[in-house]
Amino acid sequence: MTTSYRIEKDSMGEVNVPKEALYQAQTQRAVNNFPVSGLTMPVQFIKALAFVKQAAARSNLDLELLDSDIAHAIIDSCQEIIDGHHLDQFPIDVFQTGSGTSSNMNANEVIATLASKRAGQVVSPNDHVNMGQSSNDVIPTTIQVSAALACHEQLLPAMAHICHTLDEKASAVGHIVKTGRTHLMDAMPVTLAQELLGWKTQIEKARLGILHSLDNVSALAQGGTAVGTGINADPTFAAVFANNLSVSAEIPFTSSDNFFYNLSSQDAIVSLSGQLKTAAVAMMKIANDLRWMNSGPLAGLGEIELEALQPGSSIMPGKVNPVIPEAAAMVSAQVIGNDSTITVAGQSGNFQLNVMLPVIAYNLLQSIELLSNTFKLLADKAIASFSVREDKLQEALAKNPILVTALNPVIGYLKAAEIAKKAYKENRDILDVAEEETDLSRQELERLLDPQKLTTGGVAH
Repeated sequence: MTTSYRIEKDSMGEVNVPKEALYQAQTQRAVNNFPVSGLTMPVQFIKALAFVKQAAARSNLDLELLDSDIAHAIIDSCQEIIDGHHLDQFPIDVFQTGSGTSSNMNANEVIATLASKRAGQVVSPNDHVNMGQSSNDVIPTTIQVSAALACHEQLLPAMAHICHTLDEKASAVGHIVKTGRTHLMDAMPVTLAQELLGWKTQIEKARLGILHSLDNVSALAQGGTAVGTGINADPTFAAVFANNLSVSAEIPFTSSDNFFYNLSSQDAIVSLSGQLKTAAVAMMKIANDLRWMNSGPLAGLGEIELEALQPGSSIMPGKVNPVIPEAAAMVSAQVIGNDSTITVAGQSGNFQLNVMLPVIAYNLLQSIELLSNTFKLLADKAIASFSVREDKLQEALAKNPILVTALNPVIGYLKAAEIAKKAYKENRDILDVAEEETDLSRQELERLLDPQKLTTGGVAH
């Protein structure tokens, strides 16, 4: 299969570009130069980049710097990309020039081609679409905008959803008492509500951390242009841009109070990534707890039964595995790894510019998407649908020698330890052994060792 080409020119000369491509010479040079991974910039990034270009055109129109016909052609062309069209016209590898200049020019060229057709005149990628801008402020701004959009539209609702699901599950099964575990060993009893709401608090606090980080992410680099001084941008451009973008993206953005900070560092994004890592750690904890609680069904803990979603083995008939928690654990590992990449990349702010921006964008947006999708899966296909094996929980509770901890204030630690060891050794209910080994009545022991009462804390009397 042969491809027809056309010749495009840029400041370096001529280059062959596929005849039907909307992009031009600089995009093709980047395609030729970076055959690295086959990974391209995420869709969320491309759409955010179109939001940035659209707001820039509106701002230049408001400031009477850009011809009205050209400005409206650019604005409408950007909207096509925001609406999901032409996404195949962004073929540049993630591993490209560290400033993301290639991706900026890719957008400039695609938008210029579309706008030229709309306006019936030549629209320049540099002079019109990129007016008052530099890759050095466009790409940091796009990272921030794409992250804010992805968090507000996907991640934060997903985290709210799993918190609501945990609330509902706690209401349904929270009264059930089970053996608590520390060091994976039997410990004092807890209710399922206490366990589930502990998970919920982990997610809530991670969500609050993300929201707090987004405050800094919303202060944009746009207006700093090449090195942070704002060269070739109208002095009021940054404020007008932030307002226009806030209206179109429906998220409040402001202009940064220090462009040198936004261009030379990615600290705001590193901080957000750290909060995503915290969410991933919470997810890993919940996923592993679910796996342990579901383990068995005969030789494990067998406290709950997760929804059976697919056969678990190609050779062992009837085996069913905890596939959703396993997927969640892998997602957690990926997000934690992405944070490490972002941390290293964040250190690459050399003088007035960070030069690992594309890989920061890719890993950050992947983390947000993975967490968003997986929190919903955990909520709907693991937490909401698991059933509790109350018989197993009660059997373990009755024989749990650690309940004797409640007798410490009455008979002392050493005597309680003797009772616990005897109950372990003889595999007997702690209540029966305690009745033999103390002067306390059966009725008094039942009151002191009531598992439900022990979940409320306090000191035995």
